[in-house]
Amino acid sequence: MNKIVKIVIALIICLAVGYSASLVTRPSVESWYPTIEKPIFNPPNWIFMPVWTILYIFMAVAAGIVWDKIKEQTEEVKKALLFFIIQLILNAIWSYLFFGLKNPMLALVEIALLWLMIYETYLKFIKINKTAGYLLIPYLAWVGFAAVLNASIWWLNK
Repeated sequence: MNKIVKIVIALIICLAVGYSASLVTRPSVESWYPTIEKPIFNPPNWIFMPVWTILYIFMAVAAGIVWDKIKEQTEEVKKALLFFIIQLILNAIWSYLFFGLKNPMLALVEIALLWLMIYETYLKFIKINKTAGYLLIPYLAWVGFAAVLNASIWWLNK
């Protein structure tokens, strides 16, 4: 299987995770989310879909690049992809906790773990391929911002 096929498979998986998270998110964005207090730096709702789409594309390309190195660095690639899968699962769980359960405090604890798993994935990816690691930097930054936003929402609504 060539690198492009691996990237496409990773893209399908990443976008499927994003879509599944949106199924939990969408109803709350229309009902619960508008009723809670948010900080002044809360972005408009329309910004989240394009940002997440770009981030999922970057993540998929990074995973495909790393996956393509499996023959040369088998153990390192397996570990890196395991962390990638863990952070992807945590990514989906955050939406369920925040929007599905409407529990910003639990989501805040989880997003801290998510950020750490993304960071660990970044460290593993960058050792295998620098471009793959660099592609995760916007994701790290966005989830860091999301954590601050999550904490602010929790604080304002506790």
